[in-house]
Amino acid sequence: MASLLQCPTSPFPSSFSSNNPRSPFLRFHFPLRHAVRCNLVEPIKFDNGKPYIPLLNTSAHHLSSTATSHLDNALPPFNKHDTRLRIFSGTANPALSQEIACYMGLELGKIKIKRFADGEIYVQLQESVRGCDVFLVQPTCPPANENLMELLIMIDACRRASAKNITAVIPYFGYARADRKTQGRESIAAKLVANLITEAGANRVLACDLHSGQSMGYFDIPVDHVYGQPVILDYLASKTICSDDLVVVSPDVGGVARARAFAKKLSDAPLAIVDKRRHGHNVAEVMNLIGDVKGKVAVMVDDMIDTAGTITKGAALLHQEGAREVYACTTHAVFSPPAIERLSSGLFQEVIITNTIPVSEQNYFPQLTVLSVANLLGETIWRVHDDCSVSSIFQ
Repeated sequence: MASLLQCPTSPFPSSFSSNNPRSPFLRFHFPLRHAVRCNLVEPIKFDNGKPYIPLLNTSAHHLSSTATSHLDNALPPFNKHDTRLRIFSGTANPALSQEIACYMGLELGKIKIKRFADGEIYVQLQESVRGCDVFLVQPTCPPANENLMELLIMIDACRRASAKNITAVIPYFGYARADRKTQGRESIAAKLVANLITEAGANRVLACDLHSGQSMGYFDIPVDHVYGQPVILDYLASKTICSDDLVVVSPDVGGVARARAFAKKLSDAPLAIVDKRRHGHNVAEVMNLIGDVKGKVAVMVDDMIDTAGTITKGAALLHQEGAREVYACTTHAVFSPPAIERLSSGLFQEVIITNTIPVSEQNYFPQLTVLSVANLLGETIWRVHDDCSVSSIFQ
C-alpha cells in the first residue's frame, strides 16, 4: 500500500513528515528553544506502547527564514537563566512534568508533598517563589478527588508564598463531563471545580482538550485551551495509509464537531457518525451508522476513553459495515476497567493516545501507542510567560 506521504492524493504535503525537519505543520509552530528528546525512566515492553516525543530539529538554519520570521519577531530572546519562571509538579503525572521541563531547558522546582496517616495532604515549597511566575502541572485524573485536592493545596501554598502569577496546568480536567444538567436535581460539578481552583488563588488555567468548550466559561480567570490534534495528526502522517482510503468517524453525535475539525485537517476526509443510545452512566448501546466506511480505514476520534464501551461498540459496528481497519485516536486515556480488555480484543489496528494521563505499565498492550504532549505544553507555557499568542500554535 502506498504511503500516506507518497500517495498522489495525500492530504499532507511532501514536507509534512515526522522524519522531515522542514515539516511546516508541527515544527514551524514551535520555536526551537530546546530541541531535545527526553529519556524515559522506565522502558515499555511493547514497541507500539513506547511513548513517542516528536523531535524538533536542533538546527534553526534548516528552516526557511520566511517560515520562522514571525516566530522570531513575536517572541523575545530566550533566557535560560530566567529565575522568575518556576515549574512545579504534583504527584499525578511527574513523568510529563519532567518532559515539559526537559523541553524548556529548566529544572522542576523543589516541592514536598506527602500524605498523613489519616489521608490529609501536606504541601511545602522548598524554594522561594516570591514575585515569580509559577506553573503547577497537575492533571486531575484518577483518583480525581485526591489529585484535585492536591492541586488546590499547591495553589494555596504558592499564593501564601507571594507568587506573582499562578497558572494551573491541567492536562486532563476531571469532572469536565459534568458540565450541564441532563436530569433534574443534578449538580454541575465542572463549575464547582472551576470555582474551587479560582478561589484557591489561581490566576490562570492551562487545559488540554476540554470535554466541552463551554467549560472555559465556568472560570472567572483566563483559560488557555490547547489541543492535542497536532501531535496525533503528525503521527498519523507517518502511517502507510492512502488518503483515498481514510474516513474519520465520530463515536457519538456529541463529538461530531471534534471529528469534523479533525477530518478537515486530513484534506476534508469523509465523515461518518455512530449513533448510540445511552441507557445509563458508562453504558452505551450502538444503534446505527451514518456514512460509508466499506473498504476504508476508519479513524475514530474522541477526547477521552473511559471504559471504552462507546468506542469498542462503535468499532464493532464499523467492522460489520465493511471497514478494513479501525484506528482509535484520543487525547485522554482514563482507562477505567474493563477498558484494557475491550481495547486489546482485536477490534483496533492501533489505539493512539497521549500522555496527559499516566498509563501504568501493566495496562500497556501491543496495539497501544502513546504520544507525548510535553513539547506542546512546554511551548504554551513559554508563550504565556512571555505574553505571546497561544492560538497561533494551531493556525
